[in-house]
Amino acid sequence: MFKNFFARFPFIKQFAKFFVVGVMNTGVDFTILNILMYTTKQNSGLPYAFFKALSFIAAVIMSYYINKHWTFQDKSTENNDKKFYQFIGVSIVGAFINVTAATLVVSFIKPMLTSAAISGIIWGNIGAICGSASGLLWNFVGYKFWVFKK
Repeated sequence: MFKNFFARFPFIKQFAKFFVVGVMNTGVDFTILNILMYTTKQNSGLPYAFFKALSFIAAVIMSYYINKHWTFQDKSTENNDKKFYQFIGVSIVGAFINVTAATLVVSFIKPMLTSAAISGIIWGNIGAICGSASGLLWNFVGYKFWVFKK
Protein backbone atom coordinates (compact mmCIF):
# COMPACT_ATOMS: atom_id res chain seq x y z
CA MET A 1 0.00 0.00 0.00
CA PHE A 2 2.69 2.52 1.02
CA LYS A 3 4.90 1.47 -1.88
CA ASN A 4 2.17 2.39 -4.38
CA PHE A 5 1.42 5.60 -2.51
CA PHE A 6 5.07 6.70 -2.54
CA ALA A 7 5.42 5.68 -6.19
CA ARG A 8 2.53 8.00 -7.05
CA PHE A 9 3.79 10.79 -4.80
CA PRO A 10 7.61 10.63 -4.66
CA PHE A 11 7.69 14.15 -3.23
CA ILE A 12 6.03 12.88 -0.03
CA LYS A 13 8.58 10.06 0.35
CA GLN A 14 11.39 12.55 -0.11
CA PHE A 15 9.87 14.92 2.47
CA ALA A 16 9.47 11.99 4.89
CA LYS A 17 13.17 11.17 4.49
CA PHE A 18 13.99 14.85 4.98
CA PHE A 19 11.91 14.82 8.16
CA VAL A 20 13.76 11.73 9.49
CA VAL A 21 17.12 13.39 8.78
CA GLY A 22 15.79 16.50 10.47
CA VAL A 23 14.91 14.51 13.59
CA MET A 24 18.45 13.08 13.69
CA ASN A 25 19.94 16.53 13.17
CA THR A 26 17.70 17.93 15.86
CA GLY A 27 19.10 15.27 18.20
CA VAL A 28 22.62 16.47 17.44
CA ASP A 29 21.52 20.09 17.80
CA PHE A 30 19.78 19.51 21.15
CA THR A 31 22.59 17.37 22.55
CA ILE A 32 25.21 20.02 21.88
CA LEU A 33 22.90 22.85 23.02
CA ASN A 34 22.07 21.09 26.30
CA ILE A 35 25.71 20.25 27.01
CA LEU A 36 26.62 23.92 26.53
CA MET A 37 23.70 25.18 28.67
CA TYR A 38 24.33 22.64 31.42
CA THR A 39 28.10 23.13 31.64
CA THR A 40 27.95 26.94 31.60
CA LYS A 41 24.64 27.44 33.47
CA GLN A 42 23.69 29.94 30.74
CA ASN A 43 20.26 29.44 29.16
CA SER A 44 19.09 32.81 27.84
CA GLY A 45 20.19 35.99 26.14
CA LEU A 46 23.36 36.32 24.07
CA PRO A 47 25.06 33.18 25.47
CA TYR A 48 22.00 31.12 24.51
CA ALA A 49 21.96 32.58 20.98
CA PHE A 50 25.67 31.75 20.59
CA PHE A 51 25.19 28.18 21.88
CA LYS A 52 22.17 27.70 19.61
CA ALA A 53 24.17 28.88 16.60
CA LEU A 54 27.04 26.47 17.40
CA SER A 55 24.74 23.51 17.88
CA PHE A 56 22.92 24.36 14.66
CA ILE A 57 26.16 24.52 12.64
CA ALA A 58 27.19 21.05 13.83
CA ALA A 59 23.79 19.67 12.81
CA VAL A 60 23.96 21.35 9.38
CA ILE A 61 27.27 19.72 8.50
CA MET A 62 25.82 16.30 9.30
CA SER A 63 22.66 17.23 7.41
CA TYR A 64 24.49 17.98 4.17
CA TYR A 65 25.99 14.53 3.86
CA ILE A 66 22.88 12.58 4.81
CA ASN A 67 20.53 14.68 2.68
CA LYS A 68 22.87 14.58 -0.31
CA HIS A 69 23.23 10.81 -0.32
CA TRP A 70 19.94 9.54 1.13
CA THR A 71 17.14 12.11 0.95
CA PHE A 72 17.86 13.66 -2.44
CA GLN A 73 20.04 10.78 -3.71
CA ASP A 74 22.45 13.12 -5.43
CA LYS A 75 25.07 10.81 -6.92
CA SER A 76 26.74 13.46 -9.06
CA THR A 77 30.40 14.13 -8.44
CA GLU A 78 30.36 17.44 -10.30
CA ASN A 79 30.10 20.74 -8.47
CA ASN A 80 30.20 19.18 -4.99
CA ASP A 81 31.94 22.27 -3.63
CA LYS A 82 29.32 24.50 -5.24
CA LYS A 83 26.50 22.35 -3.84
CA PHE A 84 28.03 22.43 -0.39
CA TYR A 85 28.24 26.24 -0.48
CA GLN A 86 24.68 26.47 -1.77
CA PHE A 87 23.62 24.14 1.04
CA ILE A 88 25.43 26.38 3.52
CA GLY A 89 23.72 29.45 1.99
CA VAL A 90 20.24 27.96 2.38
CA SER A 91 21.22 26.77 5.86
CA ILE A 92 22.44 30.22 6.91
CA VAL A 93 19.04 31.69 6.11
CA GLY A 94 17.49 28.68 7.87
CA ALA A 95 19.82 29.29 10.82
CA PHE A 96 18.71 32.90 11.02
CA ILE A 97 15.08 31.78 11.04
CA ASN A 98 15.85 29.00 13.55
CA VAL A 99 17.97 31.03 15.98
CA THR A 100 15.67 34.06 15.80
CA ALA A 101 12.56 32.03 16.55
CA ALA A 102 14.28 30.13 19.38
CA THR A 103 15.70 33.30 20.92
CA LEU A 104 12.35 35.11 20.69
CA VAL A 105 10.67 32.24 22.52
CA VAL A 106 13.19 32.15 25.39
CA SER A 107 13.64 35.93 25.62
CA PHE A 108 10.11 37.23 25.13
CA ILE A 109 7.50 34.46 25.40
CA LYS A 110 9.12 32.80 28.43
CA PRO A 111 8.85 35.95 30.61
CA MET A 112 5.16 36.27 29.71
CA LEU A 113 4.43 32.64 30.62
CA THR A 114 6.97 31.95 33.33
CA SER A 115 5.93 29.27 35.76
CA ALA A 116 7.94 27.92 38.66
CA ALA A 117 7.40 24.43 37.21
CA ILE A 118 9.29 25.17 33.99
CA SER A 119 13.06 25.56 34.28
CA GLY A 120 15.31 27.68 32.09
CA ILE A 121 16.74 24.54 30.47
CA ILE A 122 13.25 23.37 29.52
CA TRP A 123 12.48 26.82 28.09
CA GLY A 124 15.73 26.58 26.13
CA ASN A 125 14.49 23.33 24.62
CA ILE A 126 11.04 24.75 23.90
CA GLY A 127 12.78 27.59 22.08
CA ALA A 128 14.91 25.11 20.14
CA ILE A 129 11.82 23.14 19.05
CA CYS A 130 10.15 26.33 17.84
CA GLY A 131 13.32 27.30 15.99
CA SER A 132 13.63 23.91 14.30
CA ALA A 133 10.00 23.90 13.23
CA SER A 134 10.24 27.41 11.82
CA GLY A 135 13.15 26.56 9.51
CA LEU A 136 11.88 23.15 8.31
CA LEU A 137 9.91 24.22 5.24
CA TRP A 138 12.46 26.85 4.13
CA ASN A 139 15.29 24.33 4.22
CA PHE A 140 13.41 21.60 2.35
CA VAL A 141 12.38 23.90 -0.48
CA GLY A 142 15.85 25.44 -0.75
CA TYR A 143 17.67 22.10 -0.75
CA LYS A 144 15.26 20.40 -3.17
CA PHE A 145 14.88 23.16 -5.73
CA TRP A 146 18.25 24.90 -5.57
CA VAL A 147 20.98 22.69 -4.10
CA PHE A 148 20.02 19.17 -5.22
CA LYS A 149 17.79 19.98 -8.19
CA LYS A 150 17.84 17.31 -10.85
